[in-house]
Amino acid sequence: MTRCALGELGEEGPSKGHNRRLGRAFPGQFTMKIVNSAAVSAEHRKSPKGSFEIIRRHVSVALGTARNVGAWGNGHPFEVEIAQIPPGKKGYPYHSHAAQTEYYAVLSGSGVVTDGTGGRSQIKAGDHFIFLPGEAHQIANDSAEMLEYLVIADNHRADVTTYPATGKRMLMPEARCVNPSPTEYYDGEE
Repeated sequence: MTRCALGELGEEGPSKGHNRRLGRAFPGQFTMKIVNSAAVSAEHRKSPKGSFEIIRRHVSVALGTARNVGAWGNGHPFEVEIAQIPPGKKGYPYHSHAAQTEYYAVLSGSGVVTDGTGGRSQIKAGDHFIFLPGEAHQIANDSAEMLEYLVIADNHRADVTTYPATGKRMLMPEARCVNPSPTEYYDGEE
């Protein structure tokens, strides 16, 4: 592996700042870590009624970070995941993120992605797309073969995921799903 001395670009060089920012105390050097996606353990999630199913490989975790922790908490600045959606399933409910940007690259198979306008587009191996904060989206596999894609998402200290069909919100970093009801601003404060 390529090794880089901490001070090689000067006392204030990128190497020193990079290690300090990630909160790692390397005694003079650091080593790049390589993992093969086949060696990354899979998390298999399935909804109670079976409409949603996804198999996720958290590559960032295998590379040494905690999930949902960015550079602000000594983690990586983004998360990398390889996901698979079985035939006839949706990966997640239709949702949007208040802060998070997600980049997708379809690795194999085909399916359909629903965007923030409700428009549906066919996707296949080799397709790339991005959803910015506030853009609702959902990926589904409408084919007879497994759909596999890579997703890279930036990490923020906090994010709120909104599910337009139900009005639910997922609060991060608490990972709490809530169903807010309308109220007055000062209600219960005085």
